[in-house]
Amino acid sequence: MKFFVRIVMVLMLVSTVVSCGSKKKITTKKKKAKTEHVVKKHEKPEPSVKEREEPVTNAPIVTAPKPSSSGNITEVYIADFSLIAQRKMREHKIPASITLAQGILESGSGRGRLAVEGNNHFGIKCHGWSGDKIFHDDDASQECFRKYKHAEQSFDDHSEFLTSRGRYAKLFELDLDDYEGWAKGLRAAGYATDRKYPDKLISLIERFQLYKYDQEVLGKTSSRPKNVDITSNLTHKVEKGDTMYSLSKRYNLSVNELQKLNGMTNSNLQLGQILIVK
Repeated sequence: MKFFVRIVMVLMLVSTVVSCGSKKKITTKKKKAKTEHVVKKHEKPEPSVKEREEPVTNAPIVTAPKPSSSGNITEVYIADFSLIAQRKMREHKIPASITLAQGILESGSGRGRLAVEGNNHFGIKCHGWSGDKIFHDDDASQECFRKYKHAEQSFDDHSEFLTSRGRYAKLFELDLDDYEGWAKGLRAAGYATDRKYPDKLISLIERFQLYKYDQEVLGKTSSRPKNVDITSNLTHKVEKGDTMYSLSKRYNLSVNELQKLNGMTNSNLQLGQILIVK
């Protein structure tokens, strides 16, 4: 009898355990799907449409002459603008040599601020001008000068300036190869107040043989024209101990005048360097 009771108790215990265990919920953890992030090295993001568009600008195109291997910026200027000067000579009867010499002198061989930032090679001011402007210290502080998109427009205005004003009419009675007469006539007509202005133009024309460009237009053979005195002392070879100041005193020029004559922006000299001194 006791044995039977034990069996019954065991069966009841087993039934209870099974019943409790069946109430537990069986849960399974879902594995999160892995997302593969591919990072491409050294790859820039695709630019936006706005970034891909070419910028639109109305800024003037500035062409500044670069030094040649010999370091003479004036020769580079002549090479860049001689054809334009010859074209203006054919159109307006102004010697190419005079146009080039004035451009060299007025613009510092294309390196002056007005030429670099305003493409203005002849220092033409804003009188009657409705285009872009650039302000620069000259006879007075912050004077108004014409600003061009291209350098050739400055050459156009230079020709227009001389041909449209009656005070320069006598110049056009001179021969086109008489650059000395043109240089002196410009000052006499009031183009420049500097009493040495004609000498500076003539010196540049003879130093760089700018008269050859006149001869090409006139169909003449390239030879030394009249008015050129080959014995005159136009240049100075830099020697040990020379400075811009000492040379300015020797040749009765200011340091600034010497720099302009030689297309220089500083007072640095090199032994053997050839300077224009007249």
